[in-house]
Amino acid sequence: MIYKYMNKTNMRRFFCILLLLCIFISYSSFVFASDDSLYVWSSSSNTLNVVNNTTNSTNTTNVTNSTKNTNTSNSVNINTNSNTSTDVSNIEEDHSLLTNATSEVTDNNSLNLESASAILIEQSSGQILYAHNIHEQLRPASVTKVMSILLIMEALDASKISLTDAVPCSENAAAMGGSQIWLDTTETLTVDEMLKAICVNSANDCVVAMAEYIAGSEEAFVQMMNDKAHELGMSDTTFKNCHGLDEDGHVTSSYDIAIMSRELLTKYPEITNYTTIWMDTLRDGETRTF
Repeated sequence: MIYKYMNKTNMRRFFCILLLLCIFISYSSFVFASDDSLYVWSSSSNTLNVVNNTTNSTNTTNVTNSTKNTNTSNSVNINTNSNTSTDVSNIEEDHSLLTNATSEVTDNNSLNLESASAILIEQSSGQILYAHNIHEQLRPASVTKVMSILLIMEALDASKISLTDAVPCSENAAAMGGSQIWLDTTETLTVDEMLKAICVNSANDCVVAMAEYIAGSEEAFVQMMNDKAHELGMSDTTFKNCHGLDEDGHVTSSYDIAIMSRELLTKYPEITNYTTIWMDTLRDGETRTF
């Protein structure tokens, strides 16, 4: 009974379906690689590279620092799984400077990344697992906001501000270009909403409004950023603004980005309540009219 339906047309369909199934199975085994794989994101090529991982590190948070209108970028990979084969139990907890722990890390771009600079660290110990031009000073773009967010979280932790505080928008904040949510001087948002806009939409207007709210002016807040960078040992970094729009002298390195990212994630893990948001709304979901 089955054979009489298997004419040439149906046979072609059958083998096409079989081929598609084989492709799907092959693709699935690549995407859902085993726990012995290390995922490295190269921002300039927009590709995900999977390589053998001898340290069994499986949970990696990727923070990419891209430079606008240039061909350079920093890739910062922060490994958040402390279950590595290297014994890090005797490493002193230091949430600022990073360490090579028990072995030297060779800076030779063995992964053939196309980014200008890259670093992979283990978060809890600060052990550097991979390094490529980690002290090269490059423009950080919106990764600048990692430091801005760190200072916002410190202000919250010190009870200088609260999540329910209503934050006004100055003309300076409203005039910011780049990524934004088009704040205007007639509205206020809570600190909670500001954080959401900064973390999800990289809102330049919101980060400037928060800077002014905490420090009184953007300039004073930027000084706080540089003071914190110095405190953390970020010797490759000079901040000129709190948002990351290109400005002469506004530079950092993948090493320093790893330092401040580790500081943020280690001391304030609740920030992931904002950084892991997939989709949300502000202003009660109403569309802004311009």
